[in-house]
Amino acid sequence: MSASKATIDAPSIVDVAKASIIAYGKKDWDAVKAALTPDIVYDEVATNRKAKGLDDVLPIWKGWASAFPDSKAEFGNALASGNTVVVELTWRGTHTGAMPMPSGTIAPTGKKIEFRAVQLIEVAGGKTKSIRQYFDMATMLKQLGVGG
Repeated sequence: MSASKATIDAPSIVDVAKASIIAYGKKDWDAVKAALTPDIVYDEVATNRKAKGLDDVLPIWKGWASAFPDSKAEFGNALASGNTVVVELTWRGTHTGAMPMPSGTIAPTGKKIEFRAVQLIEVAGGKTKSIRQYFDMATMLKQLGVGG
């Protein structure tokens, strides 16, 4: 076997960018931490929540996981340029837990959600350094029966 065939390819920048999203879907918090830099910056545009560092980002993600324990994303298109990846996602889940939001907590509705999102992800050193996530909060709230 030649040396080139014996070499394991390094993960692509798109794979690196998807790693924390996949780990979130499994609710594997150790894998989430391993996929993010310690100084991760997370900007959730729809809720106006911004967090920096694992200690501030993980509670936001765990809040979503508590509200939607079965939540996970399906990947659509992904585009990489330099150290930035843009990923289209479709988030799905069932609202079975309290959902903490900046304006208050939404009680469980038992309803399913499905909405599209886009994440702009910056990668550094084989990990995700920043995520800016855009999604349609109005569609999600309407599906839960709590928004117009």
